[in-house]
Amino acid sequence: MLTGQYVHSMDTKGRVNFPARLREELGERFIVTYGLDNCLFVYSMEEWALLADKLQKLPISKANKLKRFFFACAAEVEPDKQGRILIPSHLRKYAGLVQEITIAGVSNHAEIWDSGRWAEMNEELTAESIAEAMDELGF
Repeated sequence: MLTGQYVHSMDTKGRVNFPARLREELGERFIVTYGLDNCLFVYSMEEWALLADKLQKLPISKANKLKRFFFACAAEVEPDKQGRILIPSHLRKYAGLVQEITIAGVSNHAEIWDSGRWAEMNEELTAESIAEAMDELGF
């Protein structure tokens, strides 16, 4: 289970120190791809295979857009000896990553956010909106 949030600086080449705790859960290699809300999703190879399997089982008419969104822009990354990963430029552009980023563990995947946008998104979360969402899901 991926949990916690971590703030790191990204260098001009797009390298960022990926949190050791999350690296332990994700494995030696993992996938970074487009995510919702203009962040990046990070999947272990196992979770990536589960996502791919789910999409393969959908009718083509329903799955094509999702496959293009997640798979066409995906990149396999491997942390270097310092624990840094290189985020490809097309992914940095999509997520608006410039320097300070937030990496958050979100259950079965991690997310990479521009720290300013992460703060804005979290300001929108209120106890009432969370309670409403929990009610809708039957919690």
